[in-house]
Amino acid sequence: MRSENSIKSVITAVLSNILVILIGFVAQSVFIKTLGNEYLGLNGLFNNILSILAIVELGFGSAIVVNLYKPVAKDDKESIKSLLSFYKKVYITIAIIITIIGIAILPFLKHIVGKTSINENIQFIFLLYVIDIVMSYLIAYKRSILYANQKIYIINIVHILYIVLMNILQIIYLLIYSNITGYLIIKIICRIIENIITTLIANHMYPYIKDKNVKPINKRLKQSIIMRVKGLFFHKIGTFAVLGSDNIIISMTPNLGIIAVGLYSNYNMIITALKSLFGQVFSSLTASIGNLLIENDRKKAYDVYKTTLMINSWIFAFSAISLYFISEPFINIWLGNEYVLSDAVVLILSINLYISGMRKTYETFKEAAGVFFEDRYVPIIESIVNIVVSIVLANTIGLAGVFIGTIASNMVLFLFSFPKFVYKKILKADIKNYIKENVQYTLIFAIAFFATYLCINIFNIENNFIKIAVNAIICLIIPNSIYFILKFKSNEFKYLNILRKNIL
Repeated sequence: MRSENSIKSVITAVLSNILVILIGFVAQSVFIKTLGNEYLGLNGLFNNILSILAIVELGFGSAIVVNLYKPVAKDDKESIKSLLSFYKKVYITIAIIITIIGIAILPFLKHIVGKTSINENIQFIFLLYVIDIVMSYLIAYKRSILYANQKIYIINIVHILYIVLMNILQIIYLLIYSNITGYLIIKIICRIIENIITTLIANHMYPYIKDKNVKPINKRLKQSIIMRVKGLFFHKIGTFAVLGSDNIIISMTPNLGIIAVGLYSNYNMIITALKSLFGQVFSSLTASIGNLLIENDRKKAYDVYKTTLMINSWIFAFSAISLYFISEPFINIWLGNEYVLSDAVVLILSINLYISGMRKTYETFKEAAGVFFEDRYVPIIESIVNIVVSIVLANTIGLAGVFIGTIASNMVLFLFSFPKFVYKKILKADIKNYIKENVQYTLIFAIAFFATYLCINIFNIENNFIKIAVNAIICLIIPNSIYFILKFKSNEFKYLNILRKNIL
């Protein structure tokens, strides 16, 4: 059942994300053609600012889902009801706090946005973004029981319906009115509909959660959640500083600004699509790994870890290499040559995609095991490294410097946090193997990248349509062939085959 639910979750996540990506590119094209690059930059900037507000959530969602694994496994309905009731109160409080902070930011928006020719009231536009994120917390707490029961595929199906409906309505609206206000109102309404549908499904599948007779969570459990949340708070700060500060730094750097945010937003959309598409594979495995760790079978957990890490490297090496060699002709076809970034910037973005992608395996095991408090101070160091390096290099070498800062900050995790808190604490494994694994996968990625580069440089193609087709074929063949040749005799590959045979 655990494998079946994981497979369903992975399949629905991948299929839904492919559809989201396709409709997302159409929506982005319409957005740029009807509103322009400045609005695109504003959209990216405001989403980054809102990621700061998301810190208020403190990781209660992850902490409560982790605590739901055991009562769900034991079918302890009373504990489940208590946790969901606590979750509801927490999220209502979070929604109120985010609203207050969002309003408090309004007077400072002009300084953050900088010079712009946008005529609409920027503060009102930002308030609509705030309302959207607030709606994401209201009526949404019951989806946690679907996560804990490994029914993530249901959440994925509802989410894809939300994305499709929202994008279709937004595209139609922009083509008729070319106005961002209605565009955002449509997003808010669709967000509310998604949350209502998810809640109704949870109520139908687990009718006991509608029971009004709910006991408060016991003191020990509450203390456990609070302890995890304290650790997650620092992780939230780290996540924002590393992944959510780029647009703000770009916008506030004198030689870059809001236009550069718009240019980067198009590449960021591709990167986010790749991360979302393949990242769902790991998100869908979290509940299964959580249940596996509860069983305390360390050998099986380590086998699953090694197999997951191999898949992790393979997927993101292919993604990063494809990003570098396909993005230039793709952007040319999609938007035009004026939206293409330099090769140096795209190279750094590609390396950054691979490194940040390689976090997935470790983060999945950390989240499944509920290891949040122990390394709570690591994200602070990670944040400082990212912000300092990004700001210094942004002002000296330009846009590429912002993303080099992100790469530098990731090293804090790979050199300290992951070996200590995942490899030693959770897997009880030898650090020497951790070093060997990461060196091995880095070398394989480098070999795959260089081999692809040599093959693509054989051809000198001017036509972007032919170029994207040829480059895509080479990216599909070379990196995947190298990974297959180097790994098909490994224990990880053999274990993957065993899992495949058991499932099929």
